[in-house]
Amino acid sequence: MSLVTLCKNHERAYGVQAVIGAMGWDEAANPIRGQQVLLKPNLNTADPAPGSTDNATLEALIDELWRLGAKSITLGERSWKTTRQVVAEKNLEPLLKAKQVELVIFDDLPESGWAQIKAPGHHWPGGFLVPRALLESECVVETCCLKTHAYGGVFTMSLKLAVGFVPGREQNPIYMNSLHSSPHQREMIAEINTAFTPALVVLDGVDAFVDGGPMTGELAAGDVMLASGDRVAIDAVGLACLKQLGANKAISKPAIFDQDQIRRAIELGLGVKSAREIELAAADEASRDYAAAIGEILLDNEARGASGAASKLREFTANLLKNGR
Repeated sequence: MSLVTLCKNHERAYGVQAVIGAMGWDEAANPIRGQQVLLKPNLNTADPAPGSTDNATLEALIDELWRLGAKSITLGERSWKTTRQVVAEKNLEPLLKAKQVELVIFDDLPESGWAQIKAPGHHWPGGFLVPRALLESECVVETCCLKTHAYGGVFTMSLKLAVGFVPGREQNPIYMNSLHSSPHQREMIAEINTAFTPALVVLDGVDAFVDGGPMTGELAAGDVMLASGDRVAIDAVGLACLKQLGANKAISKPAIFDQDQIRRAIELGLGVKSAREIELAAADEASRDYAAAIGEILLDNEARGASGAASKLREFTANLLKNGR
C-alpha cells in the first residue's frame, strides 16, 4: 500500500504543513532527517500557478524540510526558457537566500555534469541524460502542480516533472526534439523516472488547469494539496481530482490506470499497480468528505478499466472464433 495524504484547503502554507504532517513519519521513518535534499519544483516557465510552482508553496515546503531535519537543501531546475530568467521573473533568489537554499541551474552544467541513462526496452533513441547531482543526491523531493498538458503529455504532475531533469533545447536539443516528436512521448516521460526515486512529492492543486496547460489554460479552483512518496499513486489521485473538476476528454474519458504515463510507470515498477494499493488519507477532519469522493472516483475508474479490458478480451476472442482460429 502507498499512502497519499490529502488536504482540502485553499491556503497553501497550511496545506503543505497538513499533508506532510499526515504522512505520520516517526524518527525512524523520516526520510529527510540528516539528508542533503535536492528539491525539484515546477519552474518550466514563470507563469502563475498552476503554470509554475507558487512561491508560497515553495516557501512552505522549504520550511517543512528544515523542520524535518534536512542537512542541506539545493533547488535544482531546468526550465523551458532560460532557467535564470524564470528564477528572476519569479523573484526566487531573495527567497532562496533567506531560507539558506542553494540554487543549481542545470542549464549551466558542463558536459561532465551529466550522466547517460540507457536501458533495454526504453523508447529514448540512444538513451537520455540527467544531472549527476540527481544520481548522487541523498534525498530527492519534488513539488508539482495539478494540470492538463496540451502538447502530448495529457497531464503534467509528478511523473512529467522529471522532464526538467533532461537537457533542454538550449543545452542539447536532441532530447526534447526526440521527446516531443515521438508517438511514445508519454511512455518516455515515465522512463525518465527510472533514474531516481523521490522521498517525497507534494502536489499543489489549489489552482488547476482542466484544459490547456502547461503554461496557461482553463483555470479551476482545485483547493487541494497532496503528498506521497509514490509518483504513480499521487498522479492517480491527481487524475481523480481533475476528473472531479470536469477536465477535458483526454482526462475524463480514459480510466485512470489506462493513461499511458501511468501504464508505463507501472510496467517499470515505479509505484502502485492499482487504485486498491492506494491508502488515501485526509489530513484533517474538513478534508474527509472530499477524500472519500476522490477515493470513489479512483475505485470506480479501476472497475471501469477492468470492465473495458474484459470487453476487449471478449471482442478479441469473438473475432478469433469468427475467423475460425
